[in-house]
Amino acid sequence: MTLLTESFLTEKADTLMSRDYRARIFSKSNLAKSILTESTEAFNAQTSYDIFLSHSYIDKILILGLKAFIEESGFSVYIDWIEDKQLERSLISSKTASVLRTRMNSCKVLFFATSENSTQSKWMPWECGYMDAKTNRVAICPIIKGQNHSFKGQEYLGLYPFVDYAPPKDTSTNIIWINDPNNSNYYSSLRNWIIDGKLNRHD
Repeated sequence: MTLLTESFLTEKADTLMSRDYRARIFSKSNLAKSILTESTEAFNAQTSYDIFLSHSYIDKILILGLKAFIEESGFSVYIDWIEDKQLERSLISSKTASVLRTRMNSCKVLFFATSENSTQSKWMPWECGYMDAKTNRVAICPIIKGQNHSFKGQEYLGLYPFVDYAPPKDTSTNIIWINDPNNSNYYSSLRNWIIDGKLNRHD
């Protein structure tokens, strides 16, 4: 089992995305009022994604790396501050909730990117609960300091399967796996889990 580490995701952010792209996303101008007051005319409720990535904005560099890793694996991913820059997640509002709800309705599954910062997010528990009730396809995506660190999260997170990556047997290319948190014999590739929501037994 290989969990996602901060160094792995930081490297993904550095190597798979140009520094110009990162600067454009994280520049002060993009975080200023001009972005928050952008017209919502560009919002397209018909756009669909494989994965809604629930996360703490404090982890934005790691999340950019995670986005790159997921897309490298052949899946589309929704991240609110990239796709819907007009949102103000720091405020709990019905407008923001409506946009996020619409986006989750257009996603097949939710990845709950848990880290040392995720407990500070106001939106993550709500997103997790909404998507769980809607699709029953929520997976915890642990981001750990290093492979010698264990993953420990809020107790309720143990109710959901978790994400790791490894190559299938007799291959060398990593893919994303979804694993039963209580029985290591049950797991499925992300692609199959998106289709049927099942974890298969492997003895």
